Amino acid sequence: MLTLGNMFVLMLLAAGAAWLWHAHGLRERALERVKQHCQRMEVILLDDNVALRKVALLPDARGRRRLARVYGFEFTVTSEQRHAGTITMFGQHVGNIELAPHPFVEKPGQPLEQHNVVGDSVVIDAVATPRAAPEAVIDVVPERVSAQVVQLSDWRRKHDKLQH
Repeated sequence: MLTLGNMFVLMLLAAGAAWLWHAHGLRERALERVKQHCQRMEVILLDDNVALRKVALLPDARGRRRLARVYGFEFTVTSEQRHAGTITMFGQHVGNIELAPHPFVEKPGQPLEQHNVVGDSVVIDAVATPRAAPEAVIDVVPERVSAQVVQLSDWRRKHDKLQH
């Protein structure tokens, strides 16, 4: 016969199993986001895996402390060295993805400019183009020339004009 104590233990086990199932789904979502990010950044995700590093209360984009899962992963650029990266997940939403400093392959004719959307602004991070042979691997972190914050609406207007 099922007693109230047995039912309570059964409910605890079911809640634990549901939590583990949900956590596995979040890990899979983090892995997909890391794969997409690595593809955009033209680096190779190693081991096709992310591992839970910690669960903590961290500030989100609005500065509020929320429960976050931080997953770690490794990537490579030259297939010779492993570099660490992390992804922070607030529930099903990505907080940020960070890649450790790593060498990069310079492509001829492509400016080294990075655009990051932060709230209603775009941070344009322009870096100096290193003087090296085309397709050379650069082992130094590029020297920063300037960084400026512009309004997102101004940036979109400027880039819409350039595309048309």
